[in-house]
Amino acid sequence: MSTTGNMDDCEKLNQIITGCQNGDNQAFAQLIDAYSTRCYGYFYRLTGNNGVSDDLLSRLFMRLFEKISSFKGGSFEKWLFTIASNIFNDYLRHEYRQRRLLESHAEQLAAETPPRQSDNDIADLLQRQIGKLDEDTAELIMLRFYGELSFKELSDLRGEPIGTTLSKVHRGLGKLRELMGGNDA
Repeated sequence: MSTTGNMDDCEKLNQIITGCQNGDNQAFAQLIDAYSTRCYGYFYRLTGNNGVSDDLLSRLFMRLFEKISSFKGGSFEKWLFTIASNIFNDYLRHEYRQRRLLESHAEQLAAETPPRQSDNDIADLLQRQIGKLDEDTAELIMLRFYGELSFKELSDLRGEPIGTTLSKVHRGLGKLRELMGGNDA
């Protein structure tokens, strides 16, 4: 459900949100149905891991259930993906702390890491190349293309001028094109 669609979609989304805010579990189920695929895709493209993506999606909807009453209007998708972004950043901080705790075992774990899937699969290649981008750029590209946020929504979310956001996305896509063309995975 995209708020950029027709007015009926916007009205239906507003009714669902109001139902959620009033404690209607069926409305919450509709909200999950409407956004679970896009949010899962966002997390999967950032992590490349089904299990982690499922976990992050669960955390997102738990947080959404807790915070839906704080939604006061505006772009629901921007609000939702702001929460998703915060959850992903929390996950990254946790992972960083875990890596620091396990530094003494890093070489052993690296030796046990299973090989990646076939390089012939373009989706796998794209995922690996996105993983080579810095986390900020990868997240920005995921929010733009998998979260389907507009450049305006992205710039508002990040608290930066729209030109800065456009420039970052452009540079990130250029780097991704370069990585895909180099095929050095």
